[in-house]
Order: sequence, then C-alpha cells, then structure tokens
Amino acid sequence: MTGNEKSNKLPPWIKIDFRHDGEVLELKKELRRKNLHTVCEEARCPNLCECFGKKKTATFMILGDKCSRNCRFCNINHTTPEKVDPDEPAKIAEMVRSMGLLHAVITSVTRDDLPDGGSGHFAETIKEIRKVSNATIEVLTPDFKGVEKDRKRVSIEKPEIFNHNVETVRELYSRVRPEADYDRSLAFLKGIKNDNRNMLSKSGIMVGLGETDEQLKRLLSDLAETGVDIFTCGQYLRPSKLNIEVQKYLEPEWFERFAETARSYGIKNVYASPFTRSSYNASEIIASIRKDLKNA
Repeated sequence: MTGNEKSNKLPPWIKIDFRHDGEVLELKKELRRKNLHTVCEEARCPNLCECFGKKKTATFMILGDKCSRNCRFCNINHTTPEKVDPDEPAKIAEMVRSMGLLHAVITSVTRDDLPDGGSGHFAETIKEIRKVSNATIEVLTPDFKGVEKDRKRVSIEKPEIFNHNVETVRELYSRVRPEADYDRSLAFLKGIKNDNRNMLSKSGIMVGLGETDEQLKRLLSDLAETGVDIFTCGQYLRPSKLNIEVQKYLEPEWFERFAETARSYGIKNVYASPFTRSSYNASEIIASIRKDLKNA
C-alpha cells in the first residue's frame, strides 16, 4: 500500500467542510422535531453537507441513537438503549414522502437487547414507506446475532438492496469490532442471496486501520463467495479522540487500483474512494445497476 503513514495531520486530499448552510440546518431541525436520527450526523459523515444540502438524501437511523455494542471505530453512543418508538416507522415514511426521496436508506444501531434484534422494526419501516412512497429502499442492518429468522423477517419485505457491512479484514476484528464476528457476517451476506437471489446484496469496508494487501485480497475472495452484488470501500476517518486511531491515509489512486482488484474477484459493482461511505450516492448506484440490467 502507498499513502501517508500514521500522522495527526490530514493529507491534502482529505478536505472536509462541516459548515452547514440554511437548507442543511432546516432539514436537521425537521429531523429533531420528529425525534428522528440519521447515521450521517451520528457518525459525523464527511459527505453530510453534500447529501443533506444538494441531494436531499439521508440515511435514517432507526431504533434510537444508543448502541448495544461498542465498535472502536464508531462514534455512536454506547450506553443502555432506549425503548423502541412504535411510531418511528410511520415517522420515517412521512419524512421519505415529504422529502420526495427516490431512494430511502434505513440503518440502525445494534440492538442485541431486543428479542428479534430489531428486525421487526426494520420490516415495519419498509412496510410503512411502501404505503406512502414509490421510493426504492435500501436497508443496512446489524447481523442480528446470526439468527436466520430475524434476517428473513427483513428479506421477506423485499428491500431493493440489503446491506450488511463487514467493515474490516478478519485479522482486525478483535481490535476494531470485538463484539462482532467476521464469519457470522459472511454467513449473513450469503443468507441474503439464499433468501432472494433477485435482491441486491451489499457490503463495505473501511481502510487505513492497519490492514495488509494480502488480508484485503482474502477479504475480497470471501465477499465474492457470498455472491455480494455491491461493494464499497472508503478511508477510515477518526470521528473523535475516543476512537481507534488512523494508521494510514490511502491516496485516491490507491482506491482506483483497489476497485479494479475487487472487480477482478467477480464483484460487479464496486465503489471506492477516500470519501466513499456505505450509503453515499446510493440512489445513483441503484439507478445505474438497474440501467445496466435493463440493457443486458
């Protein structure tokens, strides 16, 4: 790998503007009025201003803003989760309708405290959106502890894209995702395609955490075996001093080469750049894939 070694100084190709214009601030106010959350805000996503402002898109985070797990890369609160709001699916659906979204992305904190891991809430949210909008729907879910019936509870509602991120290579799980399991995530992704071969499956990773080229190649091989349709890769950016440190900043050219490597493993739809995030340009991605399928 090439890039900047561990340093407190951001390289010149990492430029983030967190200033919020009037449109962004108004959308944030509307989300607060409805007591809704977005992962864009909670994770301090570098693309927030672009998505909230220019694209009028957001990745809604359901099941509260407190997570039952404590991944070291994540800035979301790790405290006792709150009670589930039964009206949240309808509130999300209304926001999707009022924003005129063509593609809605729904994710959540991990809720290991719930009997179904929150899968029922995902299913209800999909149902409510379908009632009021023709938007395509993408879900980004936790692993539901690998419980098959919980995954199927979401699959049966047929979201256009079912995403579950592996986040990093197997060798870094104990340090980066100590409460997750690499093989369980792979099995989850394979299960999505078993549930419905026509449903697009998706996964993504961060780089710059100390992974090696060989480890990344093994990860690509593992993901290809699950039949994943879409793969995203972006630079890890430390959201706070409490999170794990960045080990290396990879140059934009590295991401271009890595995308080609990923495609060589048989993954058709690959998106990689320093600022690529799991749901970044999600509406454009599904539109492109559908166009390709139509012309095939």
